[in-house]
Amino acid sequence: MPYDHRKTTHRTRSRTRGLALALAATGCCAVLAGCGASQASPSDRKSTESPAAVSPAPTPTPSGTAGPGASAPSLAGRTVVLDPGHNAGNFRHSREINQKVNIGTTRKECDTTGTSTNAGYTEASFTLDVTHRLRDLLTARGAEVVLTHDADRPWGPCIDERAKIGNAARADAVVSVHADGSAVGNRGFHVILPARVREGSADTAKIVGPSRELGERIAARFARATGTAPANYLGSGTGLDVRDDLGGLNLSTVPKVFVECGNMRDPKDAELLTSAAWRQKAAQGIADGIATYLEG
Repeated sequence: MPYDHRKTTHRTRSRTRGLALALAATGCCAVLAGCGASQASPSDRKSTESPAAVSPAPTPTPSGTAGPGASAPSLAGRTVVLDPGHNAGNFRHSREINQKVNIGTTRKECDTTGTSTNAGYTEASFTLDVTHRLRDLLTARGAEVVLTHDADRPWGPCIDERAKIGNAARADAVVSVHADGSAVGNRGFHVILPARVREGSADTAKIVGPSRELGERIAARFARATGTAPANYLGSGTGLDVRDDLGGLNLSTVPKVFVECGNMRDPKDAELLTSAAWRQKAAQGIADGIATYLEG
């Protein structure tokens, strides 16, 4: 979930390289959820449980194909910044992550611990695992991939720094990976898009359009790859949610979205999110969405 959520809650570099959506056509059979729900309780958004073990991502096929029998056009020369939501060490550094930073329109906490499943599998563990899988898929297609962090720092980075990393890289696309901490029964993924904001140091006018296109492509491909449906508790079934309160979006000068892969507090969603096979599907869907966006 984004550290600077409406109610309570979201440098190192790794260089390895519209929407009635095809969602209805995916035959979505399971329903997932996302990390920005107003129904979530504050306790859900501040989990301090230790990270669970993460299954290693499988090695991508050399061809970097988008699916069985399909060839993927090269993404050579394109830069993608991936932002794994939260940091597993945040729960040991409450003083640091509670310090407020400028998000353009106001000041908010540097970051939060993120949420977790009831069994203790943390959002930070989930997001890093999916990000590694996503990095490998994009690198196989020829893209240069930059990570905002790789669990190689004790806490953070703060969300203003995360935005700066994407801006400094002049990324063609930035994707922040998250999972929700909403109420039981709230299921389905969603993609958070930047609202048009022009206040203080925030000016999203130039990225609103391309970010929406990026988000729509990811939502469609995510549904197709995972077989899961858009969130049933926001976005009116579109899988899209426009926000003006997230510093990671407000401060971005390049196209950027947040992907809320599912609700960790719902048992059915948690079963999917803790499955290594499903996380690979989630990474594939996000990678396919990014690729179709970059390929035009």
